[in-house]
Amino acid sequence: MAIDAKQVKELRERTGLPMMQCKKALEETGGDIAKAEEHLAKQGAKIAEKKAGRETREGTIGFYLHHDGKTAVMVELNCETDFVAKNEDFKALAKDIALHIAFHDPVAARREDVPPELIEKEKDIILGQLEQDPKMQGKPDQVKEKIAEGKLNKFFSERVLLEQPFVKDTSGKTTVKELIESAVLKLRENIGVGRYQRMKIGE
Repeated sequence: MAIDAKQVKELRERTGLPMMQCKKALEETGGDIAKAEEHLAKQGAKIAEKKAGRETREGTIGFYLHHDGKTAVMVELNCETDFVAKNEDFKALAKDIALHIAFHDPVAARREDVPPELIEKEKDIILGQLEQDPKMQGKPDQVKEKIAEGKLNKFFSERVLLEQPFVKDTSGKTTVKELIESAVLKLRENIGVGRYQRMKIGE
C-alpha cells in the first residue's frame, strides 16, 4: 500500500528515527502507525541486544540544573565511538536522561546495581504486608512468594533507572531502557548509562 508523507512525519515525530526507517516500518505494518512504532521498538531492542557486548569507551556527560537551582544531575552516557559521542541526538539523549534522574531519583541504573541490603529491606516490607493482609491468611507459601515477586518487580520498575517510565513520555509506556534502544537503532552503536550523581539542597 502507498504510504503518505503525513504518516511518515507522524511516526518520525513519535520515534525520532529517520524518515526512511519510518517509511519502511509503515510499509511492513500496512500503514498502521501504532504497529509501526511497536515494530521499530522491537527492532531497537534486538539491535541493542546484539551490540550489548561491545565496549563503550567514548561518550558524553549529560547535565541538568532545575530552574530553582536546588536540584542538579550529571550523568555519564557511553557509546563506542567519538563520532557518535559528538552527535547532537546522542548529546540530547544524555540531557534527557539527566532530566529524568532529577525528577525520578533512581537508586541505581540497573537492577543488578541495587544495593543488596535495600532489596532485603524491601522484601521484608513486602512479606510483612502480606502477613498482615487478611486475604493472605491460609494461602500457600508459593502463592505468597509469587505475589511478593510481583511487588518486588514493581519496586524495581519504580526505582531502577532503566526500568522507570521516561519522564517526558506522558503515556508512561516508554521506559528509559526503551528510549536508549531507540537511540541504538538510530545511531547503530552500543549505548549505556555509566555513572551518575544527583544532588538536591537539603537531602
